[in-house]
Amino acid sequence: MCYPMPLLSAMLGMGFGLAMGLSVSGPTLLATLAASASHIAVPATMRLAVPETNPALSLAAVLGVTFPFNILAGILLYHWWPCNLQ
Repeated sequence: MCYPMPLLSAMLGMGFGLAMGLSVSGPTLLATLAASASHIAVPATMRLAVPETNPALSLAAVLGVTFPFNILAGILLYHWWPCNLQ
């Protein structure tokens, strides 16, 4: 299952931002961008990896799960973590 992948990517981006000594908004932005990378990568990767699949399914999964999570809870969480880690 790839459900925790946006969170793991966000933590990686946040770690880089904190390691670079950025202010709170820097790690928040890097975490959001890292967590959102699947919006771009998944549909194209699925189309290349398994050509006979329906690309609408992978796009629907990405836009139906990851995008709403990032908008509703992710950005707040990605901002809360560096505020409490610094």
